[in-house]
Formats: sequence, structure tokens, C-alpha cells
Amino acid sequence: MASRPGTPRLLRELNDRSALDLLVSSGPLTRTQIGERTGLSKVTASQLLARLEDRGLVAVVGEQAGGRGPNAALYAVVPSSAYVAGLDVGPNSVTAGIADITGHIAAEITVSPGDTEDAVTLVHNAVVKACRSAKVPLSRLRALVIGTPGVVDPRSGDVEFIYDLPHWHAGILEALRRDLRMPVTIENDVNLGALAEKECGAARDVSDFALLWADRGLGLAVVLGGRLHRGASGGAGEIGYLPVPGAALPEKDTESVTWGMPALAGGLGALAGADAVRDLARAHGFDEPTATECVRAAASSGKSGGPFLDELATRLAYGVASVTIVLDPELVLISGELGRAGGERLIRRIQEAVGRICPTRPRVALSEVVGNPVLRGALFAALDHARDEVFSSSS
Repeated sequence: MASRPGTPRLLRELNDRSALDLLVSSGPLTRTQIGERTGLSKVTASQLLARLEDRGLVAVVGEQAGGRGPNAALYAVVPSSAYVAGLDVGPNSVTAGIADITGHIAAEITVSPGDTEDAVTLVHNAVVKACRSAKVPLSRLRALVIGTPGVVDPRSGDVEFIYDLPHWHAGILEALRRDLRMPVTIENDVNLGALAEKECGAARDVSDFALLWADRGLGLAVVLGGRLHRGASGGAGEIGYLPVPGAALPEKDTESVTWGMPALAGGLGALAGADAVRDLARAHGFDEPTATECVRAAASSGKSGGPFLDELATRLAYGVASVTIVLDPELVLISGELGRAGGERLIRRIQEAVGRICPTRPRVALSEVVGNPVLRGALFAALDHARDEVFSSSS
């Protein structure tokens, strides 16, 4: 990749981007504060703010009282200068969110796929409904990131395969871009959950961590050196296929009793997926309708829930141990509705079980992302794309 010479225009672009990023993370700020935190002179900071005001990216939002002389103007990024969308697409629901360029979520809606078999129509309708809720025209969106289960090819960005969504297939990415006429990215849902943890959750100050997602099935995301590790074909983290004691090899599909749709038979997914967890709960006297409700009931039931949580923790520890032995991360997070339902009682048991299996013992902790982690991760990823485009433009 050829490097760009240090022209005055490039330096202005870099200074503008630095100031905008600072205002997003720490604003509102005065001209003097912007200069001090970016290392720019007062004259350069004044010129920079004038440029950004002309582009409609920043505006005066108040004043800061000081010592002698007039009050200093406070500048902030204009929230309406750009918007993004994020989607969490699952087999039973689609959740869509709209955020402005500062990251404020303007709307969040959930729709049922119903009988819609066309993925493009499903996504289009969800985005349009979210835009209407946010009172934002579809044309104002600068990026859309979609979280889905399954494998996404990191080279093409297209779907490789998804157990839960049979109508999603290779070619869907280009079809979505043509239909919506905007930049669209498809990403594995658990990877987006890890991104949310990095941005606003338990991994904010951690460079190397893994996230084990326990819900209907199992998933894993790995962050190394602050970057998602997707693998050569996008298959990194498909931990449901992990061969483990007590489960057959993952060679065939079976019908999920709980959800009525195809699920992996064999491997860790068959031992610690929702169907297996519900069966385990039944054996320990918990008969709530879903696996997640069973785990929640056990976690709040005192001593009587201990044996069930012990066995569940051992099963989940197989997955945590496999990552720990190979990658030795500083932190392993537990997320997904089923995983979060166990709370700290389940977390402590997983940590202890991993300690019995592994020569090293990572810190095991519960997800701290508020709300839908996949949607939050999708919006963060979309904001990164939009800010690169909007903030770095010299137009």
C-alpha cells in the first residue's frame, strides 16, 4: 500500500479527525481544551473548528464560564450529521437499531420474521420500520451492520452457512447492498457481542480475551491484540463442534426438541446447548419451560440449585478450557441469555472447573453489556465505518 505524503491537506484531515474523535469521546469541549488535548495551537484549533462548522459536523452547544473575559464557547459533534443501523437477526426475531453519529441510540424495534422467506425483504422492512421509529429517512443512513449466527467468509464478507437461517446464503450481501444502496456488512453475532464487550462491557481494558456465548447453541469469539480473530475461512469460534467427553462426534444433524429446527448433534453443542441443558435441569428437578428459565431458577434457588449448576459449569468449562490451553487469554467472558441467566453463581463454578482442568487459570467473568449485546456490537461496527467516511472526508 503506497503511503500518502504529508501534505497540508492530509495534515488538516488528520487534525480534523483527531478533534472529532475527541469530541465524540469527551465533548463538549472549548477551543482551548481541544487544542490542549490534541497538541494544536490556538490558531490551528480555531481554523479546524471553523472548517468543521462549515461542514456541519460540529456546533456551539453552550458556554463555559472562566476567569476574566467572555465565556468560552463549548463545541460538540452534531448528532444528526449522520446515522447508522444495526441488526440482530435470529430464527425467531429481528431486532433493529438506529444510532446517530455520536452513538446515541435513537430507536430500537423487534419484529417477527413471520412467513417472510426472502432475507432481503426481511432486512429491508426491519430497517425501514426502525428508521420510521427514529424519524430518520432511510437515505440518511451511512452504514448497516447485520449480526447473524453461523459462518461469514472474512474474504468476501458473505454468508457461508447458517443452521438457523436457511434462506441466508452466498450472494445475500450484494443483494442487500443493491436493495438498500448503502454500505452493508454481515458479521457473526458472537463476534459482535465481543466487540460490544470491548467498547462498553467487561473487556474495555483487555487486549486478549474470549467470549463464550451460551444460548440455544454455543458460540465463541476470540479477540487477540485488541482485534477479532476470525480465522482463514471465518470459522474461528465454532466451538459447538468441539469433541468432548460424554458426547458423540459432531457428524450429523438432528431436530431440536425445544426450537423445532435443525441443530448440531454431537460435540460440545450437543452437551451444553439449550436442549441438553433443559434435559439436565429436568434431571435435577427444574421443569421451567425453557433452558434459560431453568438456569435462572437454579441460580436463585439456594442450595437446591447447586448440583445442577455444578454439572452445567463443568460442561461449559470444557469450552473455556479448550480456549485457555491453546490461547491463554487474560479473560473469558460468559454471555448469551442462557449463560447470563446463571449469574455469579454459575461464573464461580465455571472458574473453579477450569482451574481443575487447565495448568493456567484465566479470569472468568459475566458479560457487562447492557441490553442486546449483538445489536450494540453491530451499531459500534457501523459507527466505525460511518465515522471513517464522514469524519475523514475533506468535502
